[in-house]
Amino acid sequence: MTGKKLGGVGTALVTPFDKDGRIDFSALEKITDYSINNGVDFLVVLGTTGESPTLDEAEKHDVCRAVVEYAKGRVPLVMGMGGNDTAGLLKTLRKTDFSGYSYILSVAPCYNKPGQRGLYAHFKAVAEHSPLPVIVYNIPSRCGANIEPETIVKLAGHVPNIKAVKEASGQMGKIGEILRDRPEDFSVFSGDDSLTLPLVAMGADGVISTAANLIPGEMKFIVESVKKGRLSEAQAVNGRIMNLLKLLFEQGNPPGIKAALHIKGFCENSLRLPLTAVTRNLYARMEEELRKAF
Repeated sequence: MTGKKLGGVGTALVTPFDKDGRIDFSALEKITDYSINNGVDFLVVLGTTGESPTLDEAEKHDVCRAVVEYAKGRVPLVMGMGGNDTAGLLKTLRKTDFSGYSYILSVAPCYNKPGQRGLYAHFKAVAEHSPLPVIVYNIPSRCGANIEPETIVKLAGHVPNIKAVKEASGQMGKIGEILRDRPEDFSVFSGDDSLTLPLVAMGADGVISTAANLIPGEMKFIVESVKKGRLSEAQAVNGRIMNLLKLLFEQGNPPGIKAALHIKGFCENSLRLPLTAVTRNLYARMEEELRKAF
């Protein structure tokens, strides 16, 4: 499914755990089906929302294989595949089973804080060794380094296997530079649910969305409505979900989305340390917002 340019809404899937902290594959299947049945265009596995740092290699393999089974080829699948040791990441790329997947999502190296030359060289090496097209993930709040627009545009223009960026810097001006200067076949995705409407209006191709675990139909409607010029309709739905989005991220991701999914009966409100569940106060406010608006 890599022939055409990727766009639309991608759900950044949670990894549900049971009360004992084991992966809840039944809940994962339920959330996968819910996203696809409500119109999302692709699924992202093993991202930030999926708590990938707390999964061991066997668990990562099992989650990836399970989502292939549950998706049944209905939408493209994206596998999270990042690291701050370039050589180690290339070794992982060589031994990973990518069957059923169409792209990898690779986050900027954290902790090392490479400069722009280092970031370019890292992603160039990843792209040259990856059997699948690469989506670069820029999230400086987690990684400590921002991939500047010039670097992203250079990667897009000079490295054929780099096909998209998930932009979660929140820097609208800089994202605008990427949208202005990118090659025509290069996709730009919002990495912030709350910025989806303005970024798509600026020309972005869609969103890789945490909220789509819970409200896939609403996220899809916003993206499609803006693309079709029905801005007022998109604004109405965006206004309706604005308070919910604020609550989902008030105490971080994925604690917020896990709490909301628990309220709606999708999975346990279970996370792995160092993450912990949201406070009772936030949980109660989420219950009220979901009861009122959904």
